[in-house]
Parts: sequence; structure tokens; C-alpha cells
Amino acid sequence: MSENEFIKKEHLSMIYGLLAAMGIAFYISWSFMYGTWFDVGVYTVTAVMVGFGLIGFLLYSLED
Repeated sequence: MSENEFIKKEHLSMIYGLLAAMGIAFYISWSFMYGTWFDVGVYTVTAVMVGFGLIGFLLYSLED
């Protein structure tokens, strides 16, 4: 990979890590605000955010 990329791998890794953390924060905040700890819709949004966050973090944190 070249040094003059628009977005570096380290930054993308951090962004995907934040996406996973935002998914967990979304679940906790939504469940706390509305008192629905067992909601399929919230599970779905959380699973997508955490799933993409973890996969992206793992892919961009690998060394070439």
C-alpha cells in the first residue's frame, strides 16, 4: 500500500471499531430509554452495526 492514500488503514480500523462500539451503545441506550431489553428490531440494528464493525476492524487491522 502506498503512503499517500486518502484514508489510511489505521484510520479505517479505528472507524470500524467505533462502529462496533456505537452498536453496543445504541442497544444499551435504546433499551434504557424505552425499557425494552428484549426487542427484535433493536437486536437487528445492533447485530448489523457490531457485525460490520468487527469484520471491518479485523480486515483492516491485518498486516499485509
